[in-house]
Amino acid sequence: MPHDPAHVPQPSRVGPLLRGCIGLCAALVLGSALAAPEPAHKQGSSATQVAKAKKKAVKPKGKTTAKAPGKATAKAREQKPGPLADFGGTTASPEVVHIANWASYTRNPGGRGFVVIDKKQARMYVFDRSGKLKGNSQVLLGKAVGDTSAPGVGNKPLAQLKESEKTTPAGRFLALPGKNMRGDDIIWIDYNAAVSMHRMHSVSASEKRADRMASETPDDNRISNGCVNVPPSFYNKVLRPTVLKQGAYVYVLPETRTPQQMFGSYDVPAAGKATAVAKDGGDAAKKSAKS
Repeated sequence: MPHDPAHVPQPSRVGPLLRGCIGLCAALVLGSALAAPEPAHKQGSSATQVAKAKKKAVKPKGKTTAKAPGKATAKAREQKPGPLADFGGTTASPEVVHIANWASYTRNPGGRGFVVIDKKQARMYVFDRSGKLKGNSQVLLGKAVGDTSAPGVGNKPLAQLKESEKTTPAGRFLALPGKNMRGDDIIWIDYNAAVSMHRMHSVSASEKRADRMASETPDDNRISNGCVNVPPSFYNKVLRPTVLKQGAYVYVLPETRTPQQMFGSYDVPAAGKATAVAKDGGDAAKKSAKS
């Protein structure tokens, strides 16, 4: 007997639904198992690795933003005024005392030694970085009176220099060790103008440089082309060692204007007494130069 299509059994949908549910549950169980924490016996190894990684990055080497009290105190001390120049009983002109006191008190040389050259008295004073005088000596200077160098003078051959161009320029210069064309060590004052401090040497017998250096008056000490000629012994024992060891600034005093106009200097506190001594001993300074 043919079956009634209406009564033919249809495929059941329960089977597929049940299989889908079972698959979903299995996936959830598997995912939970994968996300589960490591067993206790393995966690120690992982924790140790993390701790090691942190240990490496705890305190990076280098300066921190916080400043140590000692360094801050030292910096504060550096900002305080320095001492007056210590001449150790040596007399000097008022201008030299003024500039030396000002330079030392204001720490103008920036922790270096310094040299003061008095062109009027043809004398050099060398101080260490603490402002203590290490020695002084007569020097020979440029023939011409003047405080500036002519434009381009440093590039001219000596034979082409005019008499008016043979000046020793005034100003504040950083001393720079170097060598001249003959290979002798010198100390540059103004490299562009070819002006240096060097040992006195004979250029020509007619100039009598040694006699001029030994004379009692500074009036005959103007003979060079502009460089500062220094007695060899003073150069070797005082000037050069100071410049090489401490560095130095050179203050060449002007002769056509005041030191205040040239350097912007001023009388520092308690400098009056030292200046008075310099005035009283001005003449003695000339005579003591020959020692």
